[in-house]
Amino acid sequence: MSENTSDSASERAPIPPAAPAKPAAAPTTWERDVLEKLVFATLKEQRAHRRWGIFFKFLFLLVVLVGLAAYFDFSWPGDGEALGRHTALIEIDGEIDSEGSGSAAVVIPALNKAFSDSGSVAVVLHINSPGGSPVQAGMIVDEIRRLRKGYPDKPLYVVVDEICASGGYYIASAADRIYVDKASIVGSIGVLMDGFGFTGIMEKAGVERRLLTAGENKGFMDPFSPLTEKHRQYAQAMLNEIHQQFIQVVRAGRGKRLKETPDMFSGLFWSGARAIDMGLADGLGTVDSVARDIVKAEDIIDYTQHEGLPERVLKKFGAAMGAGAVKSVYAGARPLLH
Repeated sequence: MSENTSDSASERAPIPPAAPAKPAAAPTTWERDVLEKLVFATLKEQRAHRRWGIFFKFLFLLVVLVGLAAYFDFSWPGDGEALGRHTALIEIDGEIDSEGSGSAAVVIPALNKAFSDSGSVAVVLHINSPGGSPVQAGMIVDEIRRLRKGYPDKPLYVVVDEICASGGYYIASAADRIYVDKASIVGSIGVLMDGFGFTGIMEKAGVERRLLTAGENKGFMDPFSPLTEKHRQYAQAMLNEIHQQFIQVVRAGRGKRLKETPDMFSGLFWSGARAIDMGLADGLGTVDSVARDIVKAEDIIDYTQHEGLPERVLKKFGAAMGAGAVKSVYAGARPLLH
């Protein structure tokens, strides 16, 4: 009886509910760090890829622009088109040296193009220069003489801006006529060779100069060695020779118009008004007034060979630094028309 009762009680007892399932364990700290690094690395790589894409697109655009600039900078007036009656203009601005608008490599091609153009009535050199290399100036003068003989009916005029001195006037004297402003600076017919000597400072500082040469005069004009009397006399003789060449060019170009004085070839310079009185210039004028009143062709076409964008970019990034450094070392060992 009792067994049946217990069995019935056990059958009527409620079954306890099942325990709830435990949630999945969260990632540990190091796993989360790894996932974050992977995500950030992917984002960084995508950003870098976009930046490189933008860079190469910009580089391609720059190359195209440089190419277009080079094409248009090196195209000459009159190339591929007929120009009417006009005055040809060539600018010489700055020092007369192997670079820039005053170099023979720039001026001579422009002169040839200006003289050979059938539409040009006359050529005007607009000069604003304190002087420079007698070699560059001499090359330009020789070419002017050749072109004047080849084109006897096409005159060459010079119009002076602020200054036309020394090497600048060397070139100007080969023209048919020279026009100035009354306050322009004209003249300085002379030659110089300048530099510095550091021997006294070196002695005081206890610095010994060790210069080895093969050739007795190889150290000529070395700024760290004493200037001997022999070298001084040699340099002076060379300057005198170049000075005489300068004087001959001026006399040949100006002829009987010169009113020579003892100071004319001494290296002094004068105002434009005084230069006219001395026969160093012919009258007052500007590029526009010469084209209008003298040439009778008011249309002015610029034949100056301007420096292209590629050259400016290369110089900006230091392509000419090595040559400039060498040039600065030996600058004092060359004569200048200044």
